[in-house]
Amino acid sequence: MSQNLLNELYRIVGEENVKLDEPMSKHTTFRIGGPAAYFVTPMDTEELSQVVALCRAEKMPFFVLGHGSNILVRDKGMSAVVIQLYKNYSDFSIKGERVIAKAGVMLNRLGQEIRDAGLTGFEFAAGIPGTLGGAIMMNAGAYGGEMKDIVESVSLMDYDGNLIEKSVSEMDFSYRHSIVEDEELIVIGASLKLKKGDVKAINDRMQELAIARKTKQPLEYPSAGSTFKRPEGYYAGKLIMDTGLAGYSVGDAQVSEKHCGFVINKGHASAQDVITLINDVKKKVFDKYSVELSPEVKIVGDE
Repeated sequence: MSQNLLNELYRIVGEENVKLDEPMSKHTTFRIGGPAAYFVTPMDTEELSQVVALCRAEKMPFFVLGHGSNILVRDKGMSAVVIQLYKNYSDFSIKGERVIAKAGVMLNRLGQEIRDAGLTGFEFAAGIPGTLGGAIMMNAGAYGGEMKDIVESVSLMDYDGNLIEKSVSEMDFSYRHSIVEDEELIVIGASLKLKKGDVKAINDRMQELAIARKTKQPLEYPSAGSTFKRPEGYYAGKLIMDTGLAGYSVGDAQVSEKHCGFVINKGHASAQDVITLINDVKKKVFDKYSVELSPEVKIVGDE
């Protein structure tokens, strides 16, 4: 452990916002993952900028985390500074048809406020279990909508601490992709453009999607959401089901019998259980259909 790094983290964000050897299983929806060497929760953009600059100066790897809903942290954890933009970084405002929000706000909370303001267009995102920042980074989508449909502009920070504003066209949004990872950027907020709608109709649609999720997805178990990207011309879940892998298990990691596109943690799955299962599924599907599955879940941490 670098005492200088630790002292500087304490100075920048305060001792109460720094945790050492923090189990990442507490901060991912998979409920899996070894410890992060340093776990830091900055309060504002200035603190974030200073933490990033410190990590660069100390040659310490860092990783920006939201709600942890699309990642799998390896069992050995992360020899890094994990910077969580979540509860401390979740302010937003709604003016007319425009929503200005920070990266750490949860999509479900934002969705409820947007509904109450009588704005439509966000319904598809309101049930996604993640933060705005994570949703923008991967152009999250569901039920016919994607973030690129409602994003007007994105506020970003580069690894030198510079603030950048990019329009939706500059974000290079495509299926589960944006410019964020390609150019080593951090999402710090966004402007969303929505439309006036009827509160009851918006609420009805949100309820309809919530019921669809509950009915079709294994929400009763920890998971990272859809485990595989949709291969062109196919559905990952159907390919996995048709390969006979519903319920296939490695340790406590299992292909959900409710929706084969999800890998679930049935209790005490290790990251290695999940990784082995993912690789098994990829091989078996390829052997049967010659279709290459790519994980949608991001695997991070020390090997």
